[in-house]
Formats: sequence, structure tokens, C-alpha cells
Amino acid sequence: MASTRCTDRVVGAILASWRYDISGISPEMCKDYEQHFAECPHCRARQKFHRSLDVSLAVLTLLSVLFFLFALAVLKHIKPVEHMAFNVFGLDIADTYHMLFSAGIAGLCFSVIAFVLVFTTTPVPTYLGGIAAERARLLEERLPAAIKALRPR
Repeated sequence: MASTRCTDRVVGAILASWRYDISGISPEMCKDYEQHFAECPHCRARQKFHRSLDVSLAVLTLLSVLFFLFALAVLKHIKPVEHMAFNVFGLDIADTYHMLFSAGIAGLCFSVIAFVLVFTTTPVPTYLGGIAAERARLLEERLPAAIKALRPR
């Protein structure tokens, strides 16, 4: 990315200010920017970099939600802290359990909010939808003609 330069600095500056996201613009403008992406390796690499950051952020927030759900399930069903809370620290078991469960609920809420914010502020849904549509088209091309004939149009 650093060794290449944008072929059109004006268009490159516009795309950089949009974080290389052209999913929300009109189809007429989109054609020009898609042509620029096809011609400019610098902007194409930057777009790929930004989309990989967006997908990584979405995956991390989703994993955070799943880990908090797992922690709450462990607290609910296994209760491994009873022995340590009562014997080692001299704490009341119920108070310790409620404190950990409240922290788990707060972490889960924060993670869900972060996940929703990531999915609403980044072009991840559009990007992943485009990848899925492209994969479906490739799979459909490989289908035998007999199966393609059964598919409704």
C-alpha cells in the first residue's frame, strides 16, 4: 500500500474520507468509483484493508458477546466460585454470586451495544452480503443443467 500511489488524487481523497465505502451512494456515482477501484491498485488495497478491519471488529464484538454468554452460563450452572469465595476470602456466597452475575450481565449488555454499533456504522453487512451473493453465483454456475432447469426464475 505504501509503495503505490493513487492514480487520481481527487477521487482517492474522496474515497479516503469515506473510508473507501461506496455502498451508500447513487448508482451513477458508484460506477465511476468502481472504475477507479478497478484501475487504481492503491485504493483497491486500501479498501480491502478497511473492509478487513471492519470484519475483524465485527468478529471481535461477536466473540465478546459469546464469551459473556458462556461466562453467565458457567456462573448459572456450575458455580465454581463457591468454595473459593467462602473458604479463601471469607465472603458470603450469595453476595459473590450476585456480584459476578451482575458484572456478567453488564459486560453482555456492553458487548451487545458494541456489536450493534459496529454493524450499523460500518459497511460490514453490505460487504458480507456481497461476498455471499458472489459465492452463490459461483456455486450456481457449477450446477448441472438438470438442476438449473428445476430452479424457478
